[in-house]
Amino acid sequence: MLFRGFRFAEGGKTMREQLDEEGKIITHGILFDPDSYTIKGESYKTLKDIGRLLEDDPDLRLSIEGHTDSDGSDEHNMTLSQNRAASVRDYLIATYGIEANSLEAKGWGESKPIDTNDSAEGKANNRRVELVRL
Repeated sequence: MLFRGFRFAEGGKTMREQLDEEGKIITHGILFDPDSYTIKGESYKTLKDIGRLLEDDPDLRLSIEGHTDSDGSDEHNMTLSQNRAASVRDYLIATYGIEANSLEAKGWGESKPIDTNDSAEGKANNRRVELVRL
């Protein structure tokens, strides 16, 4: 049999490796409904990994940074991304007992894209939560 059009993903780095090498973790596994900052159920695996990372290193301080695509006004996207980052922060504090002073929440709206906003895939890549070492 011959297969065409397949791409094999390279083994991904752990969250700890990303943080140590790049100073941040870019996640696409924390999801929200459109125009909402309520965390979707499929996000809990990623949040569990982040919670464990923080539990294993109580001295770790992170900025939780929300990003949106370009749909909607700049002001709306800034507020939405701030609320999403705050939701993640609050969840980690409530669920894993992380010290509140270890986590900051920051919304960047659409101001720091990592892909084009000209395609559905590009917009999906821009909708993300980043964890940046403080």
